[in-house]
Amino acid sequence: MQTIKQEALDAISRLPDSVDLDDIMYRLFVMDKIKRGQEAVQNGLTITTHDLKIQIESW
Repeated sequence: MQTIKQEALDAISRLPDSVDLDDIMYRLFVMDKIKRGQEAVQNGLTITTHDLKIQIESW
């Protein structure tokens, strides 16, 4: 299993040399959100679409 640092370095190394800092930060941000989402699914911290619709209707 790779460390978070290694995952970040690998992702950055796959970007083109012309990439700017905003693109690097965005890539790392998206990777973090995907990882957190996968962990939420694994830990059963999700809700159904039906329950989400009910929550939205209560706004």
